[in-house]
Parts: sequence; C-alpha cells; structure tokens
Amino acid sequence: MPTQQDLNDPVDENRALQATESKIAIAGHPLHAMLVAFPIALTMSVLGADLLYWWTADAFWARAAGWATFGAFLMGVIAGITGTIELLMVQGIRNRSASWTHFILAVMLLSVLGANWGVRVGDYEAAVLPLGLLISVLAAGLTAVTGWHGGKLVFDYQIGTKLSHPRPGTEP
Repeated sequence: MPTQQDLNDPVDENRALQATESKIAIAGHPLHAMLVAFPIALTMSVLGADLLYWWTADAFWARAAGWATFGAFLMGVIAGITGTIELLMVQGIRNRSASWTHFILAVMLLSVLGANWGVRVGDYEAAVLPLGLLISVLAAGLTAVTGWHGGKLVFDYQIGTKLSHPRPGTEP
C-alpha cells in the first residue's frame, strides 16, 4: 500500500495550473474581487426593497429597487469584464473547470439582472408584483450560488491571490 509520500497530487505536478495570480490588480489586490461586492450587495438590496414595497406599498421602495437593479446590472457588467479578462489571460484560471462554472453562472446572473432592470423601466411600481419580486428572488439565489463558486475558487484554489511563497513540491 502506498504511503502518503508515494502519492502524487496531479494539480501540484502541473505547473501551468499554479499560475493563478491576478493580472488585473491594484497594488496586488484583484479588481474582480473588489468589484463583485457591489453587484452582490445591490442584488440583495433589490430583493429587500421589493419585499418592503410588498409589505408597505410605499412607492419609494419600488423606485429604490429599480435603481438598485440598474446598479447591480451595471456593476455586474464591470465586474464581469474584469473577471472575463482574468479567465482568458491566466492559464491557471482558464484550466480549471470550476472557473468556467463560475463564469457561466455569472453570465446567467447578469442576464437575470438585465431582465429585472428591463421590466422595471417605465413603471417601476407595477413591475414589482409579482414579476419583479420573482425575478429578484431568482437573482438573489443565483447570486448566492455564483458567489459560493467564486469564493471556492479563491479559498480552495487561491485563484487571483499572490502566493508569498511557493507550495511544497512546486519550487522551480
């Protein structure tokens, strides 16, 4: 029976997978990671504003949800552009299937956010119930799943992070 030292980690053996440092960063901080906080927070705010409109019937909440939807979509597109550039530029990111799963989920989420914004243009109050609220619930769920996959890339694979010292067994 092989010992732990006899086993080889296929990820550690493939050096191309180790190159996962962000190419689009400010002072070592990846832009994509900084930007995604905005669409995440705004998407959840849309759901909250929709629920408050449903509860209070105050037009303020419908208007707030409309603007938050626009902000979530716009910031999502900006975050998506930086993430797509990272995906295409960094081989260690591109080689991982989990990166593509995150990318596909993010594109789906942007489509839902765009649809949510589209139904609200014009008459923001009439758009909330029931369609706007249903789309907001879908967007919030997709945000949770997409964010979970993005976090998995960072925490499990160290995607976009700068390793201060190489992993054991990966020294050049």
